[in-house]
Amino acid sequence: MPAALGSSAVTEPQDATAAAYDAVAVLYADLFRDELDGLPLDRSVLAAFADSVRAAGGGPVGDLGCGPGRVTAHLRELGLDAFGVDLSPVMIELARREYPELRFELGTMTALELADGELAGILSWYSVIHAEPAELPSYFAEFRRVLAPGGYLLLAFFEGGPLTVFDHKVAPAWRWPVDELVELAGAAGFTEVGRMLREPRAGERAFRRGHLLMQSQ
Repeated sequence: MPAALGSSAVTEPQDATAAAYDAVAVLYADLFRDELDGLPLDRSVLAAFADSVRAAGGGPVGDLGCGPGRVTAHLRELGLDAFGVDLSPVMIELARREYPELRFELGTMTALELADGELAGILSWYSVIHAEPAELPSYFAEFRRVLAPGGYLLLAFFEGGPLTVFDHKVAPAWRWPVDELVELAGAAGFTEVGRMLREPRAGERAFRRGHLLMQSQ
């Protein structure tokens, strides 16, 4: 797999987001290291994604916006051939250090150095939340390009309406009504397989969490 992308592939807002995550990467990795242990519903969605990819024949799975790699490693535990991609150089360094047996690459979700149809699955775990609404169709178009026909996309996000920007503490982020995301993804060639919405647990920001499992056509 190719490594870092050229700077021309990265937009100014993406540069700002990468710098923001670089600044908090160590704290972020420590804070969320064991987060999935207390999230049974989230684990069930990840398991359903893994089962779907395997049932369709398997293949490489990209964890796009992988951060420090904890969810990439979880996907490997679920039996997937998973690797991670992230904009933040510090996040990628931490992921490689923590999980040296896994592959992590520096790159942008809007211009992946992957062949058309190369992936069997994509995980976007709260990684498109910082995209401006007008830019999100380009993310879905790139996801569709690199997914094989019948491949699966699992999207995790902050759910709520109307479409609203909020202070994420790391970088500005958006809450999306789930049906609007389904419509945008549908325009890019995805069909909804299922959804899971859960209320915030104690200690989480008071926003509903959304999870969409979709299949490329």
